[in-house]
Amino acid sequence: MWFQNPYRPSRSQMRDMEQLRREMSRLFADSPFGARPTPAYPAMNVWANEESAIVTAELPGCDPDALDISVVGQTLSMSGNRKAEELPEGAIYHRRERSCGGFTRTFQLPFEVDAKQVEATFDKGILHIVLPRAEADKPKKIAIKAV
Repeated sequence: MWFQNPYRPSRSQMRDMEQLRREMSRLFADSPFGARPTPAYPAMNVWANEESAIVTAELPGCDPDALDISVVGQTLSMSGNRKAEELPEGAIYHRRERSCGGFTRTFQLPFEVDAKQVEATFDKGILHIVLPRAEADKPKKIAIKAV
């Protein structure tokens, strides 16, 4: 004789739950409050070798004169502002994905930086920062004396 477990959902209940899950996913995907986490802005890459660290940041639409970059010890801080696009009179957004407003990014570098030698360039919306390693922080080769 077939017996239905009262704690196990039926197939129709499973279908209903799956449909509810799909509808909720669609609802949140279309919402301006979206369920997806907002990535850090600006997107940045950092790599290093024994001599320096290189940072690149995507900053389309930013005025390089409005960016502020500072280095203290091993900490790089960058802040700026991306202005909102002005729409023609009577226009409304159909879709809006590009963010605007102020931002700040701060993170620790893998070594002390010689702040006097830092160079930054801005080309086609990409900020490129070269952060030379402080001389005192560079690895030193230790000579071994034979006895």
